[in-house]
Amino acid sequence: MSLYFNNRLPPLNALKAFEAAARHLSFSNAAAELHVTPAALSQQIKSLEAHLGAPVFLRLNRRVVLTDIGRMLSPKVSDGFETLQLAWSVALRRVKKQHLTVTAGPAFMAGWLAPRMGGFVSTHPEVELRFTASLRMLNFERDEIDLAVRFGAGDDEGYFSEDLFVDWVTPMVSPHLAEQIQVPADVAKFPMVGQDSGGQLHDYERWDTWCELYGVEKNTDGPVFTTPDSSLTYGVNGDGVVLGRISLAQHLLEAGQLVMPLKQSLRRNLRYRLVCPIGVEKERNVRVFREWIKAEMTTLEAWSTGRVFA
Repeated sequence: MSLYFNNRLPPLNALKAFEAAARHLSFSNAAAELHVTPAALSQQIKSLEAHLGAPVFLRLNRRVVLTDIGRMLSPKVSDGFETLQLAWSVALRRVKKQHLTVTAGPAFMAGWLAPRMGGFVSTHPEVELRFTASLRMLNFERDEIDLAVRFGAGDDEGYFSEDLFVDWVTPMVSPHLAEQIQVPADVAKFPMVGQDSGGQLHDYERWDTWCELYGVEKNTDGPVFTTPDSSLTYGVNGDGVVLGRISLAQHLLEAGQLVMPLKQSLRRNLRYRLVCPIGVEKERNVRVFREWIKAEMTTLEAWSTGRVFA
């Protein structure tokens, strides 16, 4: 084999042949995947080795193994092809699509976003909306997401990020219990409905925090739910006091199914943000959705009037 050094990349087909052969550790299996003959694949590998100036495989009697340089090269070439595939997929979607894919947490999606989408659809019928509810932080490219509504302290470095609303919690009850709760201590007369969402619950959403700050002795009479919508539903039925997030309970408050008997509330620097890859925020569909959700979020701000925050 004639070896020579060349800074230019080898042909793309040679890199594809190497990536497949390194993954399978078999020329015949790699050739079948790429729909070429083993002989043709072997020639592509030799072309790559000639460009590199070193062998990437040791060819044994019935198998091949990667050399040290081949083992170093293999994952980097695989990562490169994955990056190319993602970039191409994103480009195709940008050219062809008319839809907008938005992701948010399941509770926010069901309790706040979905009930309001009729207004957006009627105003912008040309935008085909798709929603993905997930507690995971989805990958914009791999999961084909345009825009994310995220909640928390926020670490969005490398992305466009726009603050929407700082959430807060306060005791909430069904209307028939409201008159019996005049001061914070009255909350302890009723079962305190708890939440345990497997590490997803923030400190300010716990009764322990609210009771400590407002001098209330916490009781353990209430049931514990793993999702906020379940605890809010329990509160609607009049069976206890829920420490509810305004963003997740707004539709129940507006419908009169829950009320907030006290002004005493808790707020931390935990906020909803709109997040997307840099540049995507300027696309028309994303831009109109941003304008719409920011306007809708002002209704949440209105509920903050007169609150006492600790």
